[in-house]
Amino acid sequence: MTPLRAVPGLLRIAVVLLRYRLDEVVDATHLFRPLKLVRPFLGRPIVDVRPLSRGARLRMALNELGPIFVKAGQVLSTRRDLVPEDIADELALLQDQVPPFPGEQAREIVQRELKQPIEQLYASFDNVPLASASIAQVHAATLYDGRAVVVKVLRPRIDERIDRDVRLIRSLGELAQRWHPNADKIRPLDVVSEVEKMLEHELDLQREGANASLLRRNFISGVDMYVPEVHWELTAARVLTLERVSGVSCDDIAAIDAAGIDRKVLAAKGVRLFYEQVFRDNFFHADAHPGNIWVDPTRVSEPRFIALDFGIMGSLPEADQYWLAQNFIALFERDYARIAKLHIDAGWMPPSVRLDELEAAVRTVCEPYFTRPLSQISLAELVVKLFQTARRFELTLQPQLILLQKTLLNIEGVGRMLDPDIDIWAVAHPVLKRILRERYSPLRTFREIRKRVPEWFHNAPLLPELVRDALRQVAIGEQRLLADAEELGHQRHLVRRILGMIGGGLLGATLIMSATLMFTFGTQHSIWVPIGVGTAGLLSFAWGWWHR
Repeated sequence: MTPLRAVPGLLRIAVVLLRYRLDEVVDATHLFRPLKLVRPFLGRPIVDVRPLSRGARLRMALNELGPIFVKAGQVLSTRRDLVPEDIADELALLQDQVPPFPGEQAREIVQRELKQPIEQLYASFDNVPLASASIAQVHAATLYDGRAVVVKVLRPRIDERIDRDVRLIRSLGELAQRWHPNADKIRPLDVVSEVEKMLEHELDLQREGANASLLRRNFISGVDMYVPEVHWELTAARVLTLERVSGVSCDDIAAIDAAGIDRKVLAAKGVRLFYEQVFRDNFFHADAHPGNIWVDPTRVSEPRFIALDFGIMGSLPEADQYWLAQNFIALFERDYARIAKLHIDAGWMPPSVRLDELEAAVRTVCEPYFTRPLSQISLAELVVKLFQTARRFELTLQPQLILLQKTLLNIEGVGRMLDPDIDIWAVAHPVLKRILRERYSPLRTFREIRKRVPEWFHNAPLLPELVRDALRQVAIGEQRLLADAEELGHQRHLVRRILGMIGGGLLGATLIMSATLMFTFGTQHSIWVPIGVGTAGLLSFAWGWWHR
């Protein structure tokens, strides 16, 4: 959007902000300051906003600006490392609900996307939507075999409107980046990028269907959590058909109690489900507010959750997943030195950071919490404060970790709503230790090696050439660096180390390959024989690496 074309939209934003007395936002953007002179002519909000907090005023202003700004506020509410807690709490209350579009239009979109008359697709299709949001709305329908389904349909021309509004938000972000005194901390353009990415994902209902399908497969037993089935033959980029499920919202305490469900059992199960999704499956529901997490009222003896809305899912890189799990364990065990070292080993902080200073900062944050009973400690709140403290040491956080932090806040909020006395630590610690024990066991390691055996055999013929090329590069380097005769002694020592490294590496590779073949094709010995051979191979590798 060119600067001139963006001006009317930006002025509209400034007018709404002024009407809600958000002067600090207007003052931070110098372009808008002159508008304060015309405040008496801007009209007043329906409610007197003067007694309200700044967070409440901002929430009401975003609601008036429209659905896309509501989405931006929802994203901003997850960035508790960037925005004050009072504002984040208010923005978390934003509700993305707008008037529905006509049911006839929804029918036309379904027919166009699925390329058949709607009468051939569904036995019945209700024109009156069950729910309506800024991106899509949901209609009830029935299949010809009698099964009840829901059909999610994107709004007409939503792509164009979102593209226009996002460009407007980006223009506003660029202004804030240039003029806001705390732009380096708020990072408005990063927030805009997160909004764009989230909206891009929500505009592809086939992607949401794939998310639901994977989550259902991860919890296929349906004992702890039920995920509705995706009807792929009735799904496309702008239409998603899911099994219709029924339940009560997880914040409807009266309905849960009326069903006779033990809320303490349900709360503990919710915490366990979070850690299983993150550290066992590496695929977690990242929009787990009460509207998307229901409780099955028919399951009394073995309560379970029902998951909905799979547009925003999270996963972590393998390395971050491991380092994060180790950080949680160290936090549970109050090992502050290990937390500091893990942050540096993970690459989240530069190696120049002093370990003792980082350890002291972590201890300063954590110790006041541990003076309380464990049942009163908020793990989510503690993690947020640790991230905020670590930012002083040049912490680099990936968006996935921010998403995880938001999900942890949601899950802990649901857990404490169901059981105010829940001890998050007592529930989470053994679950995480069990998952890590299974995930990083020797047996699992050898299974992973076994999967890679075909690839190794495929690349094995290339190994001599790779070794030859490496030695040639070493030789060229040695000729350049050690041409002086006085360096011949050092050169001989360097060659011996190189030969030791190659010898140890080849021996290690041979032993590991032998162990893998025994493990893959079976052996008359116990499982400990290939494990022992493989361990010897790893030690040989380590010896060769030490000689490098």
